[in-house]
Amino acid sequence: MNFQLIVKVFSAILGLSGVICLFVVMGSGDELIKMNASQGDFSAVSPLISISQVTLLLTVGATLIFSLKALFANTEKLKKALIFIGIFISIVGIAYISSSGVETPLKDGKFLSESGSRWVETGIRTFYILAISAILSMIFSGLKRLIK
Repeated sequence: MNFQLIVKVFSAILGLSGVICLFVVMGSGDELIKMNASQGDFSAVSPLISISQVTLLLTVGATLIFSLKALFANTEKLKKALIFIGIFISIVGIAYISSSGVETPLKDGKFLSESGSRWVETGIRTFYILAISAILSMIFSGLKRLIK
């Protein structure tokens, strides 16, 4: 049996069950769903959420499997991917080293730990480094094309 046919059939089954669950939710009405949810009954919405989680899991799994399969089939692509993964880990390391953690009070009265605060700052610094490098690479490639 062709893998593409299996994917199409499985996608159709997930799509049809999602549409059925959507009609059940829409048919229930907002007020009934809110009233049931306040009593802890999420039976109208839970199947739709479960279908979306299964769909997301299958999509991510298939993407990872086929991406890794393509990488291992071509050693040149694998080498480039490993280089960029190393660069990304280096950027995260630089951002982590340059971050400082401070215990921070949250709105709900709890505290964000020093380590959690440091990781949040690391994420923000990593984003800034990657954004600046993307902007600079676009400018550099634009200038390179103008020169030619």
